[in-house]
Amino acid sequence: MKSYPSAILLAFFLGGFGVHKFYLGRIGEGFLYFLFCWTLLPALLGFIDGIILISMGKEKFETIYNTPGGAKKLKGLRV
Repeated sequence: MKSYPSAILLAFFLGGFGVHKFYLGRIGEGFLYFLFCWTLLPALLGFIDGIILISMGKEKFETIYNTPGGAKKLKGLRV
């Protein structure tokens, strides 16, 4: 079970290395963040991901990341 506050903190503080993506089960995206961490672009994207997670709200986060098939239940949402 993934924690909403943990995901936000990882995105803000370790997002430049893709740690939040690994935590949320998005291994491919996490690897790309880590691969390009020297460019500082993933740090900016990690900060933006943190803002997106905050604006998402806990209920939507729980539906997407802690419910089997959660992302498929929300039509039109790109996660």
